[in-house]
Order: sequence, then structure tokens, then C-alpha cells
Amino acid sequence: MSYLARTLTFVLFSIFLLAGCSNNESAPAEASAEEETQQPILIQGPMPIEAENFAERLENVEEEQSGTFVFYKGTVDDYPVIVMKTGKGMENTAAATALAIEKFTPAAIINQGTSGGHDPELNVFDIVLGERTVNLGSLKTGSREEGEGIAPTEWIPMDLMASEGSAGEDPDAENIRYFEGDKGLLEAAKAVKETHKEGKVVEGTIGSADVWNNEVDRIQWFHENFGSSVEEMEGAAGAQIAKAYDTPYLGIRILSNNKTNGGEYNPETAASNQDYVYEVVKEYIQNK
Repeated sequence: MSYLARTLTFVLFSIFLLAGCSNNESAPAEASAEEETQQPILIQGPMPIEAENFAERLENVEEEQSGTFVFYKGTVDDYPVIVMKTGKGMENTAAATALAIEKFTPAAIINQGTSGGHDPELNVFDIVLGERTVNLGSLKTGSREEGEGIAPTEWIPMDLMASEGSAGEDPDAENIRYFEGDKGLLEAAKAVKETHKEGKVVEGTIGSADVWNNEVDRIQWFHENFGSSVEEMEGAAGAQIAKAYDTPYLGIRILSNNKTNGGEYNPETAASNQDYVYEVVKEYIQNK
């Protein structure tokens, strides 16, 4: 072999080695960049009892606070998950959801916690997957003059998202607005139903309002007219904001009591629900 041929062979061999080293060195960097761009899954709980049990399961946890809202940022199966204490009520939840979406651009949101039963077929520790969520506090009363009394069972729904005009004057607003649960999240939740041993897991309608209903006749009226399975004070607000940002959303609520069948309040339901939601998240991550 001539000197020139040997030289060319050496140069080509060196280029091949350098290219191989370059590709091997860039692989971890590319993987790291992919991890950084993963959109987190956001888990919401109104109160500490409804959030901190799940937060304790996270790995590599960092705590962050914005206003009164607390974020526990960590991982589940090496995937980013954020647990958020939203505070109680519709206003807190709406603000918390918008803030979290703007800050973290989550891949999906699960709003979870305790609830009161509206369906007499459901018992304490049963879990309702929010096939749909509805605002039970968005209502329009009948027209009555002074001294004519009040008639709550004659109130009608008011859809605040029906138009840009006055909801009170728009006949299209006199309808019930339901927010549908995300199909992918629902499928993940249904796939792990059997992991919840303390009660059954069903699909249903989660009702929300800044009202705590203790009147059984009133509860039954909502169940018959709105199809509500349970009531709580946050879910519909989160669902509305998630829809505005086109973010997948699902409510998962466990019955902590049920006045329609005498089911007494049990605070241990909050932890049980978070245990189940943890399994839902793992299933959802596995299928992403």
C-alpha cells in the first residue's frame, strides 16, 4: 500500500471514530433535553388532607408557593408530577388552575378530593369519576315581587358561557352546561378500578358550587334535575378553566358522607382517594 493510500485510510478511520464519539456524547444530552420538555401531570386537592398524602409519594420533591397556592413538584416513575393545594371554593380553584396552566403547561389535570353523596345508591368510600362536571350554583330565579316568597325548586340553570351578552336576557343561557371529562384520563382511571378496595368506582356527574347543601330534598332535586352523583366546591371551576386552555381534565371524587342514605362522614376517605389517584397517574404515564 502506498504512503498516500495509508494516509487516506488513517484519516477516514479517524473521522469515523470522532463521529461515533460525538454521537455517543450527544445521546445523554438529547435525553436530558427531552426530560426537561416533558409536560407535568397536575394533581389538585383543595385542603391539606386532600393533597399531602399524594405529595408524600412523589420523588425528588421541591416545594413552591405562589400567593396562597402551594405546589409540590416531583416525579412518579421518573415522570414530572405536580401536586397543588388549591384552597377551598370555586374562586380559589379557578385562579389556581389558570396560574398552574400558565406556569407549568401541564399535560393533564386531575382535580380530586372528598365529596358529599347525591345518589342514594352510592356509599361512603365509593369513588365517582367525573364523566361530566356541572356548576350547581349557576342558577336563575323566577320573577317574584315583594312578599311573594321564594321558590328554589323553580330555579332554572344559567349557562354563563352561552354568549357574550347578558345571560339573564339570552334564552340560550337557560340550559345546563356540562364539562366532559377527558377520555384518556377516564380510560386510565377505569383501567385501575380494582385497586380501590374500600368501595366501588363508578362514572357519574360531579356537581360543584360555593354552597354546602344539607337539605336532603334539595340534594334530591339536584340529583333529579342535574343528574348529580356527588357535590363538592371546586371541580366545575377547574373544568371551565381547563377547557378554556384546551387542557385535558378529569374530576375524581370519593364520598366522605351521604345524607341521602345516612352515610356518616369519614375523614379517612381523603387518603383513600389519593391512593387510587396515584394508581391512575401511574397508568396514565405508562400509556403516554
